[in-house]
Amino acid sequence: MPLGFLLLLAACQQSSPGEASAPKDSGADRGAVLYAQNCVPCHRENGEGVPKVFPSLAGSPAVVGDPVELAQWVLSQKRPASIPAGRYPTQMLLFGWMSNEDAAALLTYIRSNFGNSALPVDPALIAKSREK
Repeated sequence: MPLGFLLLLAACQQSSPGEASAPKDSGADRGAVLYAQNCVPCHRENGEGVPKVFPSLAGSPAVVGDPVELAQWVLSQKRPASIPAGRYPTQMLLFGWMSNEDAAALLTYIRSNFGNSALPVDPALIAKSREK
């Protein structure tokens, strides 16, 4: 048999029969999926929002600031001090239905994209934010 065919055959047989063929979502991938499913209609794919209607996430003090305040805002509409009341005519939708893991993945995604470089959020921090 040609060597190329043998190498291809060997590469295809590296995973054992019991392994799942689809890769597991990393937290970053999950955050991107959740953002696309829930946030793009208002904040847009690039995180810039819609001027005077929906806020930009890029460099937003609420996004890159205290992650507990951000979680409380996203999950229960408890407005952080960094978001002045009445600045936008729209109201943030509630995402309290998200699991701690999903909320952490989503917030980590927005804190590390759109030019932001804030620290990641973990599920324990989300749980803590729900207690306050």
